[in-house]
Amino acid sequence: MTELLDGLRAAFWLIVTLDHELLEISLRSLQVTLTALFFACLIGIPFGTFLAVYRFRYRRLVIAVANALMGLPPVVVGLIVYIFLSRSGPFGVLGLLFTPTAMIIAQVIIITPLIASITHQAMRELWADYHDLLISLNASKWQRVKTLMWDGRRNLLTAALAGFGRAIGEVGAIMIVGGNIDKVTRVLTTAIALETGKGDFAMALGLGFVLIGLALFVNFAIHWLSRTEREGRW
Repeated sequence: MTELLDGLRAAFWLIVTLDHELLEISLRSLQVTLTALFFACLIGIPFGTFLAVYRFRYRRLVIAVANALMGLPPVVVGLIVYIFLSRSGPFGVLGLLFTPTAMIIAQVIIITPLIASITHQAMRELWADYHDLLISLNASKWQRVKTLMWDGRRNLLTAALAGFGRAIGEVGAIMIVGGNIDKVTRVLTTAIALETGKGDFAMALGLGFVLIGLALFVNFAIHWLSRTEREGRW
């Protein structure tokens, strides 16, 4: 118990004094995660909306596969990305392995199905309300998708938030493709695992508090934006 209290005090001091290493790791983690989230939303949100709006052959199969991929083991994703980016892989010539770019690619693969599935569920209900109106206005396919995405933007924020939460806490795939290299690919989750193994509980707890703080900050920010928008309508 004493060791835990000492670690908590030391972690608090590291945060208050804005320890250089702690700040560097936190910023890198945030950069990687937000970049991955941007590309995942760019793919997953239109795709999920498309699945909600259009009927086509094998649509149910596509939806089932997207839902199943939400549970894709991150270490398997990391292994596949590693093979593709390794020297003997098809993209080895690009030299992306053990770089932040490789970590971003892995995170995009992990969170895109999650964002697409949540988007599909939200847009499917919205499409039931808008279907007759948009059909009567003879809206094009892309206009239907854009309209649903705009009017359902609060629900899409929830999908993005879910993707952020999974990405920021990912460690398995990141460790495989990033290598946890100091000042290059070390992020919050991999640093916590490393510092815990070294017995440096102060740094590990400090990183853990920052990780929790980032998740809470994003949650509160999304909640505030949604609330502000609702009040603005009234």
